[in-house]
Amino acid sequence: MTPNSKLDAAPVSPLSRLFAQEAANPPWKLPPPLFNARCRACWFTAALLVLVVASFVSLDLDWAAFASMEAARSMGRFVAEFFPPDLSAVFVNKLAWATWETLAMSALGTAIAAVLGLALAVPASRMSSQDAAWLRSPTRWLLNALRAIPELVWAALLLISAGLGPMAGTLALALHTSGVLGRLFAEAIENVPTGPSDALRIQGVGPLRVFFYATLPQVLPQLMSYTLYRWENNIRAAAVLGVVGAGGLGQLLSFHMGLFQMNKTATILAAMLLMVACVDALSFGLRRGMNR
Repeated sequence: MTPNSKLDAAPVSPLSRLFAQEAANPPWKLPPPLFNARCRACWFTAALLVLVVASFVSLDLDWAAFASMEAARSMGRFVAEFFPPDLSAVFVNKLAWATWETLAMSALGTAIAAVLGLALAVPASRMSSQDAAWLRSPTRWLLNALRAIPELVWAALLLISAGLGPMAGTLALALHTSGVLGRLFAEAIENVPTGPSDALRIQGVGPLRVFFYATLPQVLPQLMSYTLYRWENNIRAAAVLGVVGAGGLGQLLSFHMGLFQMNKTATILAAMLLMVACVDALSFGLRRGMNR
């Protein structure tokens, strides 16, 4: 018997056989090409890139003037006017009240929006496959209209009826945010597992009790997370709404910037940054606690 025949007659281990099979039929696949004529996502990405390039070409952007030394010196002189900030006791007390007013506007506006958004999300969603959902389309059109109008436009419109002050700002936040939360709540309700609700329907339970005992407990953590996230956004929006006279830090900022009192403006901006940072940290902690 030749040496080669001895090697051929040697038993093959299962591990060697497995390696041989993987080499013949590898479980991995080569990555697809970056662009494929039959790939819709590739054509969409290419069209988006063309649109971005066309936007840069069509806009009159003077990057040379923006990056010039004269522009840098002008910005330096402007930033220097913010220092030192005004930390006098009278102005700090006035600033503290405006900060509290902004927080109250955002919290109350978000709370009203959460209640109104949930009330609109129920008819805007299809609870089950047997649900006709006759009000789904008109309610969704209403939600689209509410969130399509920005908060500043709502505040400018409501100033006519509510007058200057935080009332118009609170209602503006509530109307716009109810459109946003209503759509998010409706999507969450439609995507919830239908097992518990179907079990109650089989037993003859009415739709209202099915919603409160089966659907709402499943989506409640997600609804709370959406509400807290929108509260963070409304903090920033409430600070801006004061520009049109809706009260809070924004009204104070608009007033002192109009008078070119940059030291007071710096203090207001610092208060805005501190307030937003604190609310972001609080909201993040609450959302993290609910998701555990």
